[in-house]
Amino acid sequence: MSEQVEQSQQQSQQNYFQAIGVISGQIILTEDKKLKIEIGKREYAIFSKPKAFEALKIHLKKKDTNEATLLVYPKVIHFPKPDQPHQMYFQLVAHQENPSGLFEELKDGEFKLSGLWQFIPVCRTPCISIYKNFNKERLDFIKSAETSLKVKFMKASHLPIVWKDAIVPPFRFNPKVSKEEQAKRYFVQLKAKFNPDKNLFIFDSLMGLPTEELPNFLKASKTDKATVAAEKRKSNPTEKPGAKKESKTPLPKPIKKKAVPETE
Repeated sequence: MSEQVEQSQQQSQQNYFQAIGVISGQIILTEDKKLKIEIGKREYAIFSKPKAFEALKIHLKKKDTNEATLLVYPKVIHFPKPDQPHQMYFQLVAHQENPSGLFEELKDGEFKLSGLWQFIPVCRTPCISIYKNFNKERLDFIKSAETSLKVKFMKASHLPIVWKDAIVPPFRFNPKVSKEEQAKRYFVQLKAKFNPDKNLFIFDSLMGLPTEELPNFLKASKTDKATVAAEKRKSNPTEKPGAKKESKTPLPKPIKKKAVPETE
């Protein structure tokens, strides 16, 4: 199912998980053929499917420019150490040629975020957690997928957001009380501005009232997560527990601009 078709189907639902927005900046294709974008004084990695990647390259060449406006999914990586800042990156959906659809609806740097409003253990700032929306095709896929692939597929994006005077409190798990005594969890739908200086989102406006009725979503079980973690430790016996292995192609940490900005 294509992302465009899936998004269209989700629009018919009252509530569904979503994180999508518009960013503009200077695009750079690195020597190792990776994309980056500069937003403000930071550089962010951009990941893309081949079709969208090639379309963007053709657009830039045709317009003889390295500036572009992109429709993207925001992504984030959190780390277990409290002094290690999270990393933001983006997945390319499409580039703007004419201001229509979401390009016309959203301003530069504006995002639609719909998800669970909560604290997570590895982030001091509350987040909007974006889980995989449930549908039959996805359920059939994860039933037959290997555990590692299944856990990766269902991984949520926890987007840090500053929401002053929020009308409902973010959920915070309390290990000292029972499940029945836990605080309420709210599904929220809002618009937010991405702030590259702070590397997080800032609340702008509500798109709907918070609700305790959560949309159906997919989430990896603790057992599957533990299995995958154990497999990683087994394949890397010298690695310390809780340490995050560096990838051969690690996500670049947002850095202060040196000379030319690039897309993720």
